[in-house]
Amino acid sequence: MGRMSPTVHAFDWPDRFVVGTLGEPGQRTFFLQVRTGPEILSVSLEKQQAAALADRIDEVLDTLMAEEGNPFSVPSGTPAELDDVDPLDEPVLDLFRAGTMSLGWDPATSQIVIEAFAIAEIALDDIVPEFDETIVEIELEPDEMLRVKIPVGSARAFAKRARDIVGAGRPVCSLCGEPMEDDHVCELPDGFQ
Repeated sequence: MGRMSPTVHAFDWPDRFVVGTLGEPGQRTFFLQVRTGPEILSVSLEKQQAAALADRIDEVLDTLMAEEGNPFSVPSGTPAELDDVDPLDEPVLDLFRAGTMSLGWDPATSQIVIEAFAIAEIALDDIVPEFDETIVEIELEPDEMLRVKIPVGSARAFAKRARDIVGAGRPVCSLCGEPMEDDHVCELPDGFQ
């Protein structure tokens, strides 16, 4: 069986690349969304993936910035003009759910390269009726991937927004530790006044 190469959705200098959410706090769905001109593409991901991606981007940028003379002009923070707090562009159509993600650096263009691979979903019973996991290992190749290249300033802005959005879920009550809804009433243990 020949390996199929995944369909690559490549954006080399997108107009916009952000993490955003749809839904109410506690029920939010996280998306990576990229836009070039009229073309908008969104893939869903876990909150933890968004947080980890933001951290890794900043680590890579900090490493590059620390190189002698900062040859790539990496900013230490997000340039104000790149701050993006707008909601996701409509329509938000989930192309695929991101599984594996990778982060790279393209020295030729001084760009951060972010790749998200679709989770390959398959029912093992369809392939092996008497499935016994001790014998069979099936490696599934993702059939789609998103590859986005962004310059260093945009990468800082992407990481900052991702962190802000991850942290913008339901605030946690400092007294009872429960997520606070609009009508939060703290259930304090007996003995508290």
